[in-house]
Amino acid sequence: MRLLKFFGWTLIAIFSSLLLGLSGAFLYLGPGLPSVESLRTIQLQIPLRIYSSDAKLIAEFGEMRRTPIRYADIPPDFIHALLAAEDDNFASHYGVDLASLMRAATQLLSSGHIQTGGSTITMQVAKNFFLTSERSFSRKVNEILLALQIERELSKEEILELYVNKIYLGNRAYGIEAAAQVYYGKSIRELSLAQMAMIAGLPKAPSRFNPLANPARSKERRDWILGRMYRLGHIDEARYQQALAEPADASYHVQTPELNAPYIAELARAELVGRYGSDAYTEGFRVITTTPSDLQEAANGAVRQGLFDYDRRHGYRGPEARLPGADRSAWLEELDKRRNINGLEPAVVTQVGGNSIRVLMRNGDEETVNWESMAWARPFISADSMGPRPQRPGQVVKPGDLIRVLRQEDGSLAFGQVPAAQSALVSLDPRDGAIRALVGGFSFEQSNYNRAAQAKRQPGSSFKPFIYSAALDRGFTAASLINDAPIVFVDPYLDTVWRPKNDTNTFLGPIRMREALYKSRNLVSIRLLQNMGIDYALDYISRFGFDKRDLPRNLSLALGTANLTPLEIAAGWSTFANGGYRIQPYLIERIENRDGKLLYQANPPRVPAEEAAPVEPVDAPEAPTTAEAPQPDATASEDTPPPASPLPEAPEPIVAERIVDARTTYIMTNMLQDVIKRGTARRALEMGRSDLAGKTGTTNESKDSWFSGYNADYITTVWAGFDQPESLGSHEYGGTVALPIWMNFMNVALKDKPPHLQSEPEGLLTLRINPGSGRIASPGTSGAIFELFKNEAPPPMASEGESGQGTLAKDAAPPIDLF
Repeated sequence: MRLLKFFGWTLIAIFSSLLLGLSGAFLYLGPGLPSVESLRTIQLQIPLRIYSSDAKLIAEFGEMRRTPIRYADIPPDFIHALLAAEDDNFASHYGVDLASLMRAATQLLSSGHIQTGGSTITMQVAKNFFLTSERSFSRKVNEILLALQIERELSKEEILELYVNKIYLGNRAYGIEAAAQVYYGKSIRELSLAQMAMIAGLPKAPSRFNPLANPARSKERRDWILGRMYRLGHIDEARYQQALAEPADASYHVQTPELNAPYIAELARAELVGRYGSDAYTEGFRVITTTPSDLQEAANGAVRQGLFDYDRRHGYRGPEARLPGADRSAWLEELDKRRNINGLEPAVVTQVGGNSIRVLMRNGDEETVNWESMAWARPFISADSMGPRPQRPGQVVKPGDLIRVLRQEDGSLAFGQVPAAQSALVSLDPRDGAIRALVGGFSFEQSNYNRAAQAKRQPGSSFKPFIYSAALDRGFTAASLINDAPIVFVDPYLDTVWRPKNDTNTFLGPIRMREALYKSRNLVSIRLLQNMGIDYALDYISRFGFDKRDLPRNLSLALGTANLTPLEIAAGWSTFANGGYRIQPYLIERIENRDGKLLYQANPPRVPAEEAAPVEPVDAPEAPTTAEAPQPDATASEDTPPPASPLPEAPEPIVAERIVDARTTYIMTNMLQDVIKRGTARRALEMGRSDLAGKTGTTNESKDSWFSGYNADYITTVWAGFDQPESLGSHEYGGTVALPIWMNFMNVALKDKPPHLQSEPEGLLTLRINPGSGRIASPGTSGAIFELFKNEAPPPMASEGESGQGTLAKDAAPPIDLF
């Protein structure tokens, strides 16, 4: 009895000592402890996510992969697995499990080393949110005190929710939902019992029990947890045996974007960092862009196919590398260093047959590439020269060649190569500047340089519409005659001579402005600019949003020698498409916080609704006719429905600034339609639409290829060329490289859409003119055509000396002096 009393008093003394020690520690450390109440409003780090306008994930930015989950959404099987592994007394203790602490203390005394911390889930929450990972008695005491406070302030469900969302589970996964996505590519709610047990085994040691790095050890811990669940009565024997028999099938799953739009993602990321700094990566912002997935996919495909087509027209440049010997392991090692580039996979030629080749893929498989996909591969010599057409595979490749292959829809492989040229495409809604599609190059993995928004290149003749628009507002008309004849400029100070010429090196003499535009006559553009004056032209053109510093202050401006990005060009062209308004391109439609609350809603200046109403395009064909000219429709806009009332939450709409007379843009659009009907973009007639207008552009030596075109729904600009300017080839132009890309995209963008162009504004006249003189045609004149004029600037009447064939009589003076 004395011995029992001794042990009893000893236990009471120990308990009292612990109680006094904890009380003293609380009195001493308590004032410095953080407020547990802050856990109710804790903000876990969540990555930045970028979405398309139709809610498809484009990209995720941030070091921590985390998707918070509510307690109500956690499967009961996972809760049982986690508690069995980490804290089976969680439901009954008050934050501290004395038995676990005593066990940890015993292990420390017997071994001299800390083996387990004896921490409950509540204590781990205290450590994860408020303390460091330092192993010290003072930190453990703080942990215990905080755990006791947490249990008083929060419910068990709140504590467990904080824990499962905070814990690190390996491979940048924080929280159980992120871990389920990383290891199984599914939500935690979709996992099997065995998979949940595998996730539940990670908190103890994410690296040691990682199912990717240590599959055997992780399976051992999984099975141990399943056994604990069975012994604790959470699962029956049938489920236990079934889960034990399930193979360990974890693999690395990166949340793949639903939409390939890396240049869009990077633009959005940069804007978010500009707004919120480093918080952009951790605050869980959801960014919804203005880009719909179908248009972006169409843009991706158009640029990719356009560069493939151009590249194959100029031949095969040879293998990326020639690997010596026939060492399969060395080949696989080299393949592992090479990345896929926009679908082009690296492969090593292993065999060369009579009508096919065999290639080694990065996964170790060997596959066949048929000769039909190789027949294009004439040897590249220069941009204007290729070797003879090959007759068999052996004339193209040899064993050991490291090449590129392209997976076809049927699963077969086609021979290919990474294009050397680059391209950019940007498409805007001309009514408000929303970016509907943007591609900055062939492959973001190959180069993250965004050629659509960063590359300043000379636009060539695609810049001429700005010169012509300035001329129309300076008193010229589409019927004005300008002399397409040689001109020489001499600089007496530099002793230099400039002899500009047309692309064909021919001269057409007096020619109407409309015809000069669709035939892209350089000398006419120069004479127009010379007549208007540089200062007037620079002031006028800068209204379209161009920086004057990018516009040369000389007559070469007329030939498109400004340095501008495709995005700037598209924004400027929007004015022609929307009836004369200046818009500012924008990408982010709205920003939401982690809770879905709206933080930002775009409210860009917009074209008035009545200006944007769809109408059938008005066509003014250049065809001989003797019919009376139709009168302008003064009621064209009277039946236009009023704009819809904005939602109550919507900000007051901002009306875009008008910078050009609506009549000028209407005439310009009509003239630019002729570029497609009769000029350098006739290939676009294949699209079978009546509402398209645009202009090609090709710079000296074909170093840059452009096409900008539009209807009232989309303005799209395409550029193609080399990053380091060099010739695309003497037979490559805007109409051969850029235009096909534009057509492929716009075919998708405008599919099933009705014709839509700017409605005809008031104040226009449609008159019959003599095409040879630009004057109003006299009665009976054959070959007369219709032309558009502003009310205040009709052409003069025909003179008596004009012939009936529409030619310029010897004594006839043109409506505007030739110069």
